[in-house]
Amino acid sequence: MSRSFSATARIIAPDPRFHDFLVSKFINVLMTKGKKSTAQRICFGAFDVIQAKTKNDPVKVFHSALGNVKPMVEVKSRRVGGASYQVPIEVRSARQMALAFRWIKRSARSRSGRSMQEKLAAELMDASNNTGASVKKRDEVHRMAEANRAFAHYRW
Repeated sequence: MSRSFSATARIIAPDPRFHDFLVSKFINVLMTKGKKSTAQRICFGAFDVIQAKTKNDPVKVFHSALGNVKPMVEVKSRRVGGASYQVPIEVRSARQMALAFRWIKRSARSRSGRSMQEKLAAELMDASNNTGASVKKRDEVHRMAEANRAFAHYRW
């Protein structure tokens, strides 16, 4: 058994407005340079825009967007006898969420024009409808894993 320290997952408090742990985690992902209040303002503003446009509960839209974006499989490089293979592996649930958060944030930032609140709201609504750049990224990752399915026996 190794003597290295294994990190334990931190328990984070739910967000103050919706009392949801995933929203709180997403706010932490949105945060840059330690400005949590700015990240909360962006997230809650995006939720207000979603509420106004769809007349649905924004937390439900957020959860359905996450469900549509999180990947089931991804590829990992494995070096076998001088050749590198892209081996498809299943993704743990914590990593699924982390990737979904990251892809939604990145695709919202890359949208053109408007404020970050409106861009994030548009990306979340698109992701909940199975469209948008973050869902496209998930499909691309799944396609790559499907194409390299022949190398699945290198998984260990």
